[in-house]
Amino acid sequence: MNHLDKIERLGNRYFAMRHGHSLANQQGLIVSDPANGCRGYGLSAAGRSQLESSCGEVDSLDSKTMIISSDFRRAIESAEIAARLFGLTALIETDARLRERHFGELELGPDDAYAEVWRHDAEDADHEHRAVESPNRVMSRVTELITDLERRHVDQTFLLVSHGDALQILQTAFARRDAASHRQLQHLQTAEIRLLQLAPSASG
Repeated sequence: MNHLDKIERLGNRYFAMRHGHSLANQQGLIVSDPANGCRGYGLSAAGRSQLESSCGEVDSLDSKTMIISSDFRRAIESAEIAARLFGLTALIETDARLRERHFGELELGPDDAYAEVWRHDAEDADHEHRAVESPNRVMSRVTELITDLERRHVDQTFLLVSHGDALQILQTAFARRDAASHRQLQHLQTAEIRLLQLAPSASG
């Protein structure tokens, strides 16, 4: 479910930031279970360097920007670097709805298995092949967060720090497209920051 379909116009601005290159990326592993991702597999040295570079290229965030982050270690470490570099004053909030997509039986296996999952995604946004979290389930939780923020804030800028598939599906929701099409949109690279813009509604 895309909760953004209920919204005609956003009252806040949202930037997506994918975490920097992590130890999981370095080892070529899928780390999607909170039992593994919240405690371990933080940023690699390359990831820290990526964040220094990507944050230095963005001038759209000011000291009043609020960071909402996945509670996975690689995301929190990325959020902390971004907060320091942007001179943000608000405390970083964590929200489980920004967690990595759960890849079920593929946990701690080789990351070349993503391609198999994405093939199933394109065919059925409700699939749970090998106990993977479906694209529609991911879309529901990440867009629920946005509607909650819309109810609680106005004229606020948010930096959402999350993971590849979660953000890929979130930007698909902002485009008001089916979750099955998420791999058709431009992919976020590690440490990339991107403004999310809500497409006009069908009724608008």
